[in-house]
Amino acid sequence: MHIALFDYQTVRTNAIGNCNWLIINGLNDEHDFTVFTLNFENPNPYRVRFVRMPVPGRPLFVLFAAYHVIAPLMLWHKGNQGKHYDQVQTIESNLVIGGSVVYAHFCHRAYLEEHWEDTRPPGIRGVARWLDHKLHALLEPLALRRASHVVVPSRGLERELLRLYPKAVEGKIRVIPNPIDTERMSRPADYNRAEGRAGLGFKDDELVMIFVAAGQFERKGLPLLLEAMRQVSNPRVRLVVVGGQPGVLQSYTERARSLGLGEQVQFVGFQKDIRPYLWAADLFTLPSYYEVFPLVALEAAAAGVPLLVTPLNGVEEMLVEGQNGWCAERSAPALAERIQHALEHRDQLQAMGQQAVESVKDYTEQKFVENWRAFYRALEAEQV
Repeated sequence: MHIALFDYQTVRTNAIGNCNWLIINGLNDEHDFTVFTLNFENPNPYRVRFVRMPVPGRPLFVLFAAYHVIAPLMLWHKGNQGKHYDQVQTIESNLVIGGSVVYAHFCHRAYLEEHWEDTRPPGIRGVARWLDHKLHALLEPLALRRASHVVVPSRGLERELLRLYPKAVEGKIRVIPNPIDTERMSRPADYNRAEGRAGLGFKDDELVMIFVAAGQFERKGLPLLLEAMRQVSNPRVRLVVVGGQPGVLQSYTERARSLGLGEQVQFVGFQKDIRPYLWAADLFTLPSYYEVFPLVALEAAAAGVPLLVTPLNGVEEMLVEGQNGWCAERSAPALAERIQHALEHRDQLQAMGQQAVESVKDYTEQKFVENWRAFYRALEAEQV
């Protein structure tokens, strides 16, 4: 098939972009891809055509609006060049003329209606973020209605779309779980955990938690986690925060100090390789308000770290309560109770980490590509 694939950042460091990159990398010998995106790590320039989208990357609501103006022009003029596309594949609520496959990784209406008031960022950041979600939510039903197929990474997102847009998506949805490089994330057999922890400044008797997010700390639940730590009130509980822009990190550093946690919380910013932090941690924490299927939770499990999460789409499909982690009510007291339990039963965490590794063995990149291969073959069969 000739496939026109639209994305924002088709690079391995972007969660959604990495999924599209894996599809292109794994299937470009079977299908002809033309990729319309801002940035692209092209795995095969000889077979895969790259059309750069001339739109600003920030702020997100400007990116979204500009993308909708430019994408149809790029598809039918510069991008086309006489080509006939059998499928036009887009992400989220992007409306592209002729779009037939929507690869959805978020339900903006569900997030705005159910979680926005609890996770609104302060100041101008909050205004810009609201505009982005609002624009997506307005066009979401149109994109889903026009698509002939909708691919989602979790059963939870499937339920949300069926609940909110039943007429637009009924009979269209296919679930393909997100992938991770399980071998890369696995803790090496010769890894010296005591040395690894000491190198990062952690003591043997401390409970080391890790929180990873590129941004959107409010939605991801960092304020809730800090309040839970304050309620536990034990200096042996440590937290490493990976990710975040400098201005946001400064704000949260001050917040941690105001809660009396200045010596317990370590903000390390963006890291090219988060594995050393995961391998040294006792507990991965993601008390998020809304997710579709967070890749970082899979990566933490593959690294042998038990999970402490709130009810989340995707994670619910691999979490076994008390065996590879815990799912707590979305409140500071509930999180504090689990943190206290983990602190008092640190001897259980290693076995739980081993169970976590077992629970994600089927979420491999190879399995992901196979699922997309089967999906594309079904599309080809429909065209016959």
